[in-house]
Amino acid sequence: MTRNTETPLAARVIWALALPAMLTNIATALFGLADMWVIGRLGDAAAQGGVELGARFMTSLLVVFNFLRTGTTALSAQAGGRRDAAEQSATLARAALLAGGIALVLLAAYPWIAAPALGWLGARGDLAVLAGAYVARRYGAVPAALLNGALTGWLVGQRQVRGVLAAEVGANIVHIALDLLLVLVFHWGVTGVASASLLSEWLKFAFLLTLALRQGAWAGLRGSTALLGDTKAFSRLLALNRDLFLRTLLLTGVMLEFTRMGAKAGAVTLAANGILFQMFMLSALILDGFETAAQVLCGEALGQGDASAFRAAVRANLRWGLAMGLAVSVIYAPVGPAIAASFTLNPAVRAEAMRFAPWAAALPLLGVSSFVMDGIFVGAGWARAMLGTMAASFALFNAALWCAAPWGNSGLWLSFCLLFVARAGGQALCLPGLVRKRLGA
Repeated sequence: MTRNTETPLAARVIWALALPAMLTNIATALFGLADMWVIGRLGDAAAQGGVELGARFMTSLLVVFNFLRTGTTALSAQAGGRRDAAEQSATLARAALLAGGIALVLLAAYPWIAAPALGWLGARGDLAVLAGAYVARRYGAVPAALLNGALTGWLVGQRQVRGVLAAEVGANIVHIALDLLLVLVFHWGVTGVASASLLSEWLKFAFLLTLALRQGAWAGLRGSTALLGDTKAFSRLLALNRDLFLRTLLLTGVMLEFTRMGAKAGAVTLAANGILFQMFMLSALILDGFETAAQVLCGEALGQGDASAFRAAVRANLRWGLAMGLAVSVIYAPVGPAIAASFTLNPAVRAEAMRFAPWAAALPLLGVSSFVMDGIFVGAGWARAMLGTMAASFALFNAALWCAAPWGNSGLWLSFCLLFVARAGGQALCLPGLVRKRLGA
């Protein structure tokens, strides 16, 4: 009887969190999709490849610090579950200080990391020049991007997902408008695409900061300055973020290897893989809505010490996530090739993208369980287990890549798919023992 009354409520709560998060993530995906579409109007494979390499470097550089978002979400949600307003504000302040420190280090390190990283990715000749121009312009957005991660994580932990959606949509409207203006009207090419990203990232920071202040972040902090200097709490943040950082570093290594292998195959394959990767990222960001819901609900349940609520959140998020993953794959299967072809005017790139589009269609269903599991483990603060399962999946990916090398680009996509299946499987094996250990049930 209890189950029948709780299930609809769980569904409503999950969708109240997941749907705005999905829309927010779709807006985020428009950054990459708009860049690819606009630069594709030039019909230049080198320009499209340069944007792909430059964007992959910037994304990889920043995504390893995604713990600023995920770790802050977990700690904010857990404090919310305990109804500890002072600790919630202190959590944001600690995350913002950490983000600012990392930003200073990255800005100082720019001369020593950009060119070598692009070279490792396979940037040669025109590709190196174009990718370097993109990175040089967009790098100024690094501080804003890191602070945005901390702000977004805190706001999501406060269930302010709709506010984050509004900020993301507003920034993306500006981004797309600038893309069109700077590339197609002013003919700035690759530099125009990077400039659009730079300006819109700082605009998003202004939106999110305003939202956090309206949510009472500053007022709460004034009453919790002692908590800000709590070394035990700060150590907990660093320990959680350390494991999330290492786990994300391994995942980023996979993404970089994926891009590098495409570059080794030539500008056409690199550009085609870049288009399909953006299609995958769109589907992943849609499905990440259930990851967000799992982070918040599992974090709150853990903060309350409620094993039943935790298990209910796990089951419901996996069920809805798999249903949505299947729906996205079913939609991508017939229309994926046409979508991929629409992102370029270059005939060779178009043919290559259409050829490998089925892989992008399979990934939503194959990958959704790993996304939801990430949300569960992040919300619970089980970053060490995430690191262990990611390390095993990373090893499997590289082994599969070596075995499938004779299959060329198909082998690369197959190895990429196996990565997500292995991640979900490893976390599913660890989950029961972790629940018993932390919640005693």
